[in-house]
Amino acid sequence: MINFKNIKKEFPILKTKVNGKDLVYLDNAATTQKPKSVINKITEVYENYNANVHRGIYSLSEKSTEMYENTRENIVKFINAKSIKEIVFTRNCTESINLVANSWAKNLCMPGDEIIVSILEHHSNLVPWQEVSKVKGAKLIYVPLLKSGELDMDFFINSFSDRTKLVCVTGMSNVLGIKTDLKRIIKSAHQNNVKVLVDAAQLAGHSIIDVQDLDADFLAFSSHKMLGPTGVGVLYAKEEILEEMYPYIFGGDMIRSVDKENSVYADLPTRFEAGTPNFADIIAFDEALKFLNDIGLENIEKYERNLFLYAKSKLEKMKNLELYIPENHEICGGIISFNVLGVHAHDVASILDQEGICIRAGMLCAQPLVKDFLKENAVARISFYLYNDEEDVEKLVTGLEKVTRIFE
Repeated sequence: MINFKNIKKEFPILKTKVNGKDLVYLDNAATTQKPKSVINKITEVYENYNANVHRGIYSLSEKSTEMYENTRENIVKFINAKSIKEIVFTRNCTESINLVANSWAKNLCMPGDEIIVSILEHHSNLVPWQEVSKVKGAKLIYVPLLKSGELDMDFFINSFSDRTKLVCVTGMSNVLGIKTDLKRIIKSAHQNNVKVLVDAAQLAGHSIIDVQDLDADFLAFSSHKMLGPTGVGVLYAKEEILEEMYPYIFGGDMIRSVDKENSVYADLPTRFEAGTPNFADIIAFDEALKFLNDIGLENIEKYERNLFLYAKSKLEKMKNLELYIPENHEICGGIISFNVLGVHAHDVASILDQEGICIRAGMLCAQPLVKDFLKENAVARISFYLYNDEEDVEKLVTGLEKVTRIFE
Protein backbone atom coordinates (compact mmCIF):
# COMPACT_ATOMS: atom_id res chain seq x y z
CA MET A 1 0.00 0.00 0.00
CA ILE A 2 1.20 3.50 -0.86
CA ASN A 3 1.15 6.02 1.99
CA PHE A 4 0.21 9.20 0.17
CA LYS A 5 0.58 11.22 3.39
CA ASN A 6 4.32 10.53 3.29
CA ILE A 7 4.51 11.55 -0.35
CA LYS A 8 3.62 15.12 0.58
CA LYS A 9 6.89 15.37 2.52
CA GLU A 10 8.85 15.01 -0.72
CA PHE A 11 7.71 18.41 -1.99
CA PRO A 12 9.60 21.31 -0.37
CA ILE A 13 7.22 24.02 -1.55
CA LEU A 14 4.34 22.45 0.35
CA LYS A 15 6.10 23.38 3.61
CA THR A 16 5.99 27.09 2.80
CA LYS A 17 3.50 29.68 4.02
CA VAL A 18 1.36 31.83 1.73
CA ASN A 19 -0.06 34.96 3.33
CA GLY A 20 0.84 33.41 6.67
CA LYS A 21 -1.19 30.26 5.99
CA ASP A 22 -0.18 26.72 5.09
CA LEU A 23 -0.02 26.32 1.33
CA VAL A 24 -2.90 24.39 -0.22
CA TYR A 25 -2.04 23.91 -3.86
CA LEU A 26 -5.05 23.00 -6.01
CA ASP A 27 -3.96 24.20 -9.45
CA ASN A 28 -2.28 21.04 -10.69
CA ALA A 29 -3.98 21.15 -14.08
CA ALA A 30 -1.93 24.29 -14.76
CA THR A 31 1.37 22.96 -13.42
CA THR A 32 2.48 20.56 -10.72
CA GLN A 33 4.93 20.97 -7.87
CA LYS A 34 8.33 19.24 -7.96
CA PRO A 35 9.72 16.62 -5.59
CA LYS A 36 13.17 17.03 -4.08
CA SER A 37 14.61 14.40 -6.40
CA VAL A 38 13.71 16.45 -9.48
CA ILE A 39 14.99 19.71 -7.99
CA ASN A 40 18.22 18.05 -6.88
CA LYS A 41 18.78 16.50 -10.30
CA ILE A 42 18.75 19.91 -11.99
CA THR A 43 21.40 21.10 -9.56
CA GLU A 44 23.39 17.91 -10.11
CA VAL A 45 23.50 18.46 -13.86
CA TYR A 46 24.79 22.01 -13.61
CA GLU A 47 27.27 21.18 -10.88
CA ASN A 48 28.70 17.97 -12.32
CA TYR A 49 28.22 17.47 -16.07
CA ASN A 50 26.93 20.64 -17.66
CA ALA A 51 27.89 20.30 -21.33
CA ASN A 52 26.03 20.38 -24.60
CA VAL A 53 24.63 17.07 -25.78
CA HIS A 54 25.45 15.26 -29.04
CA ARG A 55 28.44 17.50 -29.75
CA GLY A 56 31.42 17.15 -27.46
CA ILE A 57 34.05 14.41 -27.71
CA TYR A 58 34.85 14.69 -24.02
CA SER A 59 33.60 13.15 -20.80
CA LEU A 60 31.21 15.87 -19.62
CA SER A 61 29.38 15.98 -22.94
CA GLU A 62 29.27 12.21 -23.19
CA LYS A 63 27.77 11.99 -19.68
CA SER A 64 25.21 14.68 -20.42
CA THR A 65 24.27 13.00 -23.70
CA GLU A 66 23.92 9.63 -22.00
CA MET A 67 21.59 11.03 -19.33
CA TYR A 68 19.61 12.99 -21.93
CA GLU A 69 19.03 9.90 -24.05
CA ASN A 70 18.21 7.84 -20.95
CA THR A 71 15.20 10.07 -20.46
CA ARG A 72 14.07 9.40 -24.01
CA GLU A 73 14.42 5.65 -23.48
CA ASN A 74 12.38 5.82 -20.28
CA ILE A 75 9.63 7.81 -22.01
CA VAL A 76 9.45 4.98 -24.55
CA LYS A 77 8.76 2.60 -21.65
CA PHE A 78 6.42 5.05 -19.90
CA ILE A 79 3.99 5.23 -22.83
CA ASN A 80 4.94 1.90 -24.45
CA ALA A 81 6.22 3.34 -27.71
CA LYS A 82 8.06 1.06 -30.12
CA SER A 83 11.27 3.02 -30.46
CA ILE A 84 13.25 6.07 -29.35
CA LYS A 85 12.79 7.27 -32.94
CA GLU A 86 9.17 8.00 -32.05
CA ILE A 87 9.97 10.40 -29.17
CA VAL A 88 10.69 14.05 -30.01
CA PHE A 89 11.61 16.57 -27.32
CA THR A 90 9.97 20.01 -27.53
CA ARG A 91 9.45 22.88 -25.08
CA ASN A 92 5.92 21.87 -24.05
CA CYS A 93 2.73 20.16 -25.19
CA THR A 94 1.75 23.25 -27.16
CA GLU A 95 4.93 23.14 -29.24
CA SER A 96 4.46 19.42 -29.82
CA ILE A 97 1.02 20.08 -31.31
CA ASN A 98 2.36 22.99 -33.36
CA LEU A 99 5.09 20.71 -34.71
CA VAL A 100 2.42 18.38 -36.09
CA ALA A 101 0.41 21.30 -37.43
CA ASN A 102 3.35 22.86 -39.26
CA SER A 103 5.35 19.81 -40.33
CA TRP A 104 2.52 17.42 -41.14
CA ALA A 105 -0.92 19.01 -41.45
CA LYS A 106 0.07 22.03 -43.53
CA ASN A 107 1.76 19.77 -46.05
CA LEU A 108 -1.24 17.46 -46.24
CA CYS A 109 -4.34 19.65 -46.07
CA MET A 110 -5.90 21.14 -49.20
CA PRO A 111 -8.80 23.60 -49.60
CA GLY A 112 -12.02 21.90 -48.56
CA ASP A 113 -10.35 19.30 -46.34
CA GLU A 114 -11.67 18.79 -42.82
CA ILE A 115 -10.17 18.58 -39.33
CA ILE A 116 -12.34 17.26 -36.51
CA VAL A 117 -11.87 18.74 -33.04
CA SER A 118 -13.99 18.62 -29.90
CA ILE A 119 -15.56 21.45 -27.96
CA LEU A 120 -13.54 20.22 -24.95
CA GLU A 121 -10.21 21.33 -26.38
CA HIS A 122 -7.67 23.54 -24.65
CA HIS A 123 -6.55 26.42 -26.86
CA SER A 124 -3.29 24.54 -27.43
CA ASN A 125 -5.21 21.89 -29.37
CA LEU A 126 -7.51 24.32 -31.10
CA VAL A 127 -5.71 27.49 -32.18
CA PRO A 128 -3.05 25.61 -34.23
CA TRP A 129 -5.84 23.92 -36.21
CA GLN A 130 -7.62 27.20 -36.72
CA GLU A 131 -4.39 28.51 -38.25
CA VAL A 132 -3.99 25.43 -40.45
CA SER A 133 -7.56 25.92 -41.63
CA LYS A 134 -6.99 29.58 -42.45
CA VAL A 135 -3.74 28.95 -44.33
CA LYS A 136 -4.90 25.86 -46.21
CA GLY A 137 -8.59 26.64 -46.66
CA ALA A 138 -9.64 23.65 -44.58
CA LYS A 139 -12.70 23.38 -42.36
CA LEU A 140 -12.94 22.70 -38.62
CA ILE A 141 -15.74 20.42 -37.43
CA TYR A 142 -16.56 20.62 -33.71
CA VAL A 143 -17.84 17.57 -31.88
CA PRO A 144 -20.33 18.80 -29.24
CA LEU A 145 -21.02 17.50 -25.74
CA LEU A 146 -24.17 15.71 -24.67
CA LYS A 147 -26.01 16.95 -21.59
CA SER A 148 -24.34 14.11 -19.71
CA GLY A 149 -21.00 15.80 -20.38
CA GLU A 150 -19.78 13.09 -22.72
CA LEU A 151 -18.72 13.68 -26.29
CA ASP A 152 -21.51 13.11 -28.79
CA MET A 153 -20.02 9.97 -30.34
CA ASP A 154 -22.86 9.59 -32.85
CA PHE A 155 -22.10 13.07 -34.15
CA PHE A 156 -18.41 12.23 -34.21
CA ILE A 157 -18.81 9.00 -36.15
CA ASN A 158 -21.12 10.68 -38.66
CA SER A 159 -18.68 13.57 -39.18
CA PHE A 160 -16.21 11.65 -41.34
CA SER A 161 -16.05 12.23 -45.05
CA ASP A 162 -13.52 11.56 -47.78
CA ARG A 163 -12.12 15.04 -47.02
CA THR A 164 -11.40 14.37 -43.32
CA LYS A 165 -7.66 14.44 -42.66
CA LEU A 166 -7.21 14.56 -38.88
CA VAL A 167 -8.97 14.20 -35.53
CA CYS A 168 -7.60 16.27 -32.62
CA VAL A 169 -8.90 15.36 -29.18
CA THR A 170 -7.94 15.76 -25.55
CA GLY A 171 -7.35 12.73 -23.37
CA MET A 172 -8.86 14.60 -20.41
CA SER A 173 -10.55 17.98 -20.27
CA ASN A 174 -8.74 20.63 -18.22
CA VAL A 175 -12.12 22.20 -17.36
CA LEU A 176 -14.54 19.33 -16.71
CA GLY A 177 -12.09 16.52 -16.03
CA ILE A 178 -13.81 14.35 -18.63
CA LYS A 179 -11.72 11.46 -19.89
CA THR A 180 -12.53 10.79 -23.51
CA ASP A 181 -12.94 7.29 -24.95
CA LEU A 182 -9.67 7.38 -26.86
CA LYS A 183 -9.74 3.77 -28.03
CA ARG A 184 -13.18 4.18 -29.60
CA ILE A 185 -12.29 7.56 -31.11
CA ILE A 186 -9.05 6.27 -32.64
CA LYS A 187 -10.64 3.07 -33.92
CA SER A 188 -13.45 5.02 -35.60
CA ALA A 189 -10.97 7.42 -37.18
CA HIS A 190 -8.75 4.64 -38.50
CA GLN A 191 -11.76 2.89 -40.01
CA ASN A 192 -12.10 6.06 -42.08
CA ASN A 193 -8.34 6.26 -42.86
CA VAL A 194 -7.97 9.34 -40.65
CA LYS A 195 -5.08 10.06 -38.29
CA VAL A 196 -5.59 11.07 -34.64
CA LEU A 197 -3.67 13.49 -32.43
CA VAL A 198 -4.19 13.15 -28.67
CA ASP A 199 -3.53 16.06 -26.33
CA ALA A 200 -2.45 14.10 -23.25
CA ALA A 201 -1.36 17.10 -21.16
CA GLN A 202 -3.93 16.31 -18.42
CA LEU A 203 -3.72 12.54 -18.82
CA ALA A 204 0.01 11.82 -18.66
CA GLY A 205 1.17 11.29 -15.09
CA HIS A 206 -2.38 10.55 -13.91
CA SER A 207 -3.32 7.45 -15.91
CA ILE A 208 -1.49 4.69 -17.73
CA ILE A 209 -0.93 5.53 -21.40
CA ASP A 210 -0.14 2.76 -23.88
CA VAL A 211 0.24 4.29 -27.33
CA GLN A 212 0.47 0.91 -29.02
CA ASP A 213 -2.73 -0.31 -27.39
CA LEU A 214 -4.46 2.96 -28.27
CA ASP A 215 -2.92 2.86 -31.76
CA ALA A 216 -2.43 6.64 -31.46
CA ASP A 217 -0.78 8.38 -34.41
CA PHE A 218 0.33 11.46 -32.44
CA LEU A 219 0.34 12.07 -28.69
CA ALA A 220 1.61 15.17 -26.91
CA PHE A 221 2.28 15.99 -23.26
CA SER A 222 4.37 18.23 -20.97
CA SER A 223 6.85 17.43 -18.23
CA HIS A 224 5.72 20.23 -15.92
CA LYS A 225 2.22 18.80 -15.51
CA MET A 226 3.62 15.51 -14.20
CA LEU A 227 6.12 16.57 -11.50
CA GLY A 228 8.89 17.44 -14.00
CA PRO A 229 10.53 20.76 -14.89
CA THR A 230 9.06 23.40 -17.15
CA GLY A 231 10.37 23.81 -20.67
CA VAL A 232 10.14 20.13 -21.61
CA GLY A 233 7.52 18.71 -23.92
CA VAL A 234 7.16 15.38 -25.68
CA LEU A 235 5.72 14.51 -29.04
CA TYR A 236 5.11 10.85 -29.73
CA ALA A 237 4.43 10.00 -33.35
CA LYS A 238 4.53 6.73 -35.23
CA GLU A 239 7.91 6.31 -36.89
CA GLU A 240 6.49 5.98 -40.39
CA ILE A 241 4.65 9.29 -39.97
CA LEU A 242 7.70 11.13 -38.64
CA GLU A 243 9.70 9.86 -41.62
CA GLU A 244 7.26 11.69 -43.90
CA MET A 245 7.34 14.93 -41.90
CA TYR A 246 9.50 17.90 -42.86
CA PRO A 247 11.31 19.87 -40.12
CA TYR A 248 10.12 23.40 -39.47
CA ILE A 249 12.96 24.56 -37.20
CA PHE A 250 16.41 24.45 -38.80
CA GLY A 251 19.95 24.80 -37.50
CA GLY A 252 22.54 22.91 -35.55
CA ASP A 253 22.29 19.24 -34.53
CA MET A 254 19.30 18.49 -36.79
CA ILE A 255 21.54 17.96 -39.81
CA ARG A 256 23.77 15.16 -41.04
CA SER A 257 25.77 17.23 -43.53
CA VAL A 258 25.77 20.78 -44.91
CA ASP A 259 27.30 22.36 -48.00
CA LYS A 260 26.86 25.84 -49.47
CA GLU A 261 23.60 25.05 -51.23
CA ASN A 262 21.93 22.16 -49.41
CA SER A 263 21.72 20.17 -46.20
CA VAL A 264 20.95 16.56 -45.43
CA TYR A 265 18.86 16.19 -42.29
CA ALA A 266 19.68 13.88 -39.40
CA ASP A 267 17.87 10.66 -38.65
CA LEU A 268 14.86 10.49 -36.35
CA PRO A 269 14.21 12.00 -33.92
CA THR A 270 17.13 14.46 -34.05
CA ARG A 271 15.94 16.19 -37.22
CA PHE A 272 13.12 17.74 -35.18
CA GLU A 273 15.34 18.92 -32.31
CA ALA A 274 17.30 21.82 -33.76
CA GLY A 275 19.69 23.80 -31.56
CA THR A 276 20.74 23.28 -27.98
CA PRO A 277 17.94 21.46 -26.16
CA ASN A 278 16.85 22.09 -22.60
CA PHE A 279 19.03 19.15 -21.61
CA ALA A 280 19.29 19.81 -17.87
CA ASP A 281 15.52 19.82 -17.43
CA ILE A 282 15.07 16.88 -19.78
CA ILE A 283 17.51 14.89 -17.63
CA ALA A 284 15.60 15.97 -14.51
CA PHE A 285 12.34 14.89 -16.14
CA ASP A 286 13.64 11.34 -15.87
CA GLU A 287 13.52 11.71 -12.08
CA ALA A 288 9.85 12.64 -12.31
CA LEU A 289 9.19 9.52 -14.38
CA LYS A 290 10.95 7.41 -11.76
CA PHE A 291 8.92 9.06 -8.99
CA LEU A 292 5.65 8.28 -10.77
CA ASN A 293 6.69 4.74 -11.64
CA ASP A 294 7.67 4.01 -8.05
CA ILE A 295 4.19 4.99 -6.86
CA GLY A 296 2.38 3.41 -9.80
CA LEU A 297 0.02 5.24 -12.14
CA GLU A 298 -2.82 2.88 -11.28
CA ASN A 299 -2.41 3.86 -7.61
CA ILE A 300 -2.30 7.56 -8.49
CA GLU A 301 -5.45 7.30 -10.60
CA LYS A 302 -7.35 5.49 -7.84
CA TYR A 303 -6.17 7.95 -5.19
CA GLU A 304 -7.22 10.97 -7.25
CA ARG A 305 -10.57 9.37 -7.99
CA ASN A 306 -11.28 8.92 -4.29
CA LEU A 307 -10.22 12.49 -3.59
CA PHE A 308 -12.51 13.71 -6.38
CA LEU A 309 -15.45 11.85 -4.84
CA TYR A 310 -14.65 13.23 -1.38
CA ALA A 311 -14.49 16.80 -2.69
CA LYS A 312 -17.66 16.30 -4.71
CA SER A 313 -19.56 15.13 -1.63
CA LYS A 314 -18.37 18.14 0.39
CA LEU A 315 -18.99 20.76 -2.29
CA GLU A 316 -22.46 19.44 -3.16
CA LYS A 317 -23.57 20.26 0.39
CA MET A 318 -22.79 23.97 -0.15
CA LYS A 319 -25.99 25.61 -1.35
CA ASN A 320 -24.31 28.62 -2.93
CA LEU A 321 -22.12 26.64 -5.36
CA GLU A 322 -22.81 25.73 -8.95
CA LEU A 323 -20.73 22.67 -9.79
CA TYR A 324 -19.87 21.80 -13.38
CA ILE A 325 -19.60 18.06 -12.87
CA PRO A 326 -20.90 15.88 -15.72
CA GLU A 327 -23.85 13.61 -15.00
CA ASN A 328 -21.65 10.65 -15.80
CA HIS A 329 -18.94 11.60 -13.33
CA GLU A 330 -17.47 8.10 -13.57
CA ILE A 331 -15.49 9.36 -16.56
CA CYS A 332 -13.96 12.26 -14.61
CA GLY A 333 -10.44 12.66 -13.30
CA GLY A 334 -9.34 14.89 -10.42
CA ILE A 335 -10.71 18.19 -11.72
CA ILE A 336 -13.79 20.14 -10.57
CA SER A 337 -14.89 23.49 -11.97
CA PHE A 338 -17.48 25.59 -10.17
CA ASN A 339 -18.80 29.07 -9.43
CA VAL A 340 -19.93 30.70 -6.21
CA LEU A 341 -23.33 32.17 -7.03
CA GLY A 342 -23.20 35.93 -7.37
CA VAL A 343 -19.40 36.09 -7.07
CA HIS A 344 -16.95 36.41 -9.93
CA ALA A 345 -14.47 33.54 -10.15
CA HIS A 346 -11.55 35.96 -9.90
CA ASP A 347 -12.86 37.26 -6.58
CA VAL A 348 -13.20 33.69 -5.33
CA ALA A 349 -9.59 32.94 -6.26
CA SER A 350 -8.37 36.17 -4.67
CA ILE A 351 -10.08 35.51 -1.34
CA LEU A 352 -8.90 31.90 -1.28
CA ASP A 353 -5.37 33.13 -1.89
CA GLN A 354 -5.59 35.07 1.37
CA GLU A 355 -6.10 31.67 3.01
CA GLY A 356 -3.09 30.17 1.25
CA ILE A 357 -5.26 28.25 -1.21
CA CYS A 358 -4.23 28.25 -4.87
CA ILE A 359 -6.96 27.63 -7.47
CA ARG A 360 -7.41 28.65 -11.09
CA ALA A 361 -10.05 31.12 -12.23
CA GLY A 362 -11.05 32.46 -15.64
CA MET A 363 -11.64 30.90 -19.05
CA LEU A 364 -9.03 28.19 -18.35
CA CYS A 365 -7.67 28.47 -21.91
CA ALA A 366 -10.86 26.82 -23.15
CA GLN A 367 -13.12 29.71 -24.13
CA PRO A 368 -15.44 27.83 -26.53
CA LEU A 369 -16.19 25.25 -23.82
CA VAL A 370 -16.69 27.79 -21.03
CA LYS A 371 -18.68 30.28 -23.11
CA ASP A 372 -20.69 28.03 -25.40
CA PHE A 373 -21.31 24.92 -23.29
CA LEU A 374 -21.17 26.19 -19.69
CA LYS A 375 -22.57 29.62 -20.69
CA GLU A 376 -20.17 31.38 -18.32
CA ASN A 377 -17.69 34.23 -18.60
CA ALA A 378 -15.37 32.61 -16.06
CA VAL A 379 -15.21 29.61 -13.73
CA ALA A 380 -13.15 28.58 -10.73
CA ARG A 381 -11.28 25.28 -10.86
CA ILE A 382 -9.63 22.91 -8.43
CA SER A 383 -7.39 20.12 -9.68
CA PHE A 384 -5.77 17.40 -7.60
CA TYR A 385 -2.54 15.46 -7.67
CA LEU A 386 -0.88 12.80 -5.57
CA TYR A 387 0.26 15.21 -2.82
CA ASN A 388 -3.23 16.57 -2.13
CA ASP A 389 -5.41 15.10 0.60
CA GLU A 390 -8.75 15.39 2.36
CA GLU A 391 -7.36 18.10 4.64
CA ASP A 392 -6.80 20.27 1.57
CA VAL A 393 -10.46 19.79 0.65
CA GLU A 394 -11.58 20.74 4.17
CA LYS A 395 -9.52 23.96 4.00
CA LEU A 396 -11.03 24.72 0.60
CA VAL A 397 -14.55 24.35 2.00
CA THR A 398 -13.68 26.66 4.90
CA GLY A 399 -12.26 29.17 2.42
CA LEU A 400 -15.39 29.05 0.27
CA GLU A 401 -17.51 29.65 3.35
CA LYS A 402 -15.45 32.81 3.95
CA VAL A 403 -16.14 33.88 0.34
CA THR A 404 -19.87 33.55 0.99
CA ARG A 405 -19.71 35.53 4.24
CA ILE A 406 -17.81 38.38 2.59
CA PHE A 407 -20.29 38.75 -0.26
CA GLU A 408 -23.34 38.39 1.93
